[in-house]
Amino acid sequence: MRTVNEWKAALRTSLKEAMRARSAQAAAVLRETLAAIDNAEAADLSVAPAAVDGAFAGSAGGLGSGEVARLALTPEAVQAVIDREIQERRDAVALYEKLGKQDEANAVKAQVDVLLAV
Repeated sequence: MRTVNEWKAALRTSLKEAMRARSAQAAAVLRETLAAIDNAEAADLSVAPAAVDGAFAGSAGGLGSGEVARLALTPEAVQAVIDREIQERRDAVALYEKLGKQDEANAVKAQVDVLLAV
C-alpha cells in the first residue's frame, strides 16, 4: 500500500502529464481528487482556541495561538477518499446511462479510468 505522500505524488505526477497532454478532463478529475484529499486533511475546528476580546474582534490571543494542525490521514483514509471519488463517478455514469445521455456517461467513464490508472 502506498503512503499518503506517495498517493499525493502519484496524483500530482498524473496531473502534470494530463496538463502536458492538454487533457482537460483528466486534469480536472485529478485536481478534484487532490482537493478532496486536502479537504479530508482540514483541521478539526472543535479544537481551535477560543476567541478573545482585544484589538481584533474574535481573534485568538497571542502570536500563533490561533494555529490548528491539519489532520494526518492514514494511507487507508486516502485510499477511501479516492475510492469515494471513483464510486461517485460510477454512480453518475449509471444515472447518465439511465437518462439516455451516453456522451456524458462516456465522459465520466473516462474520469473513472483516469483515477483507476493512478
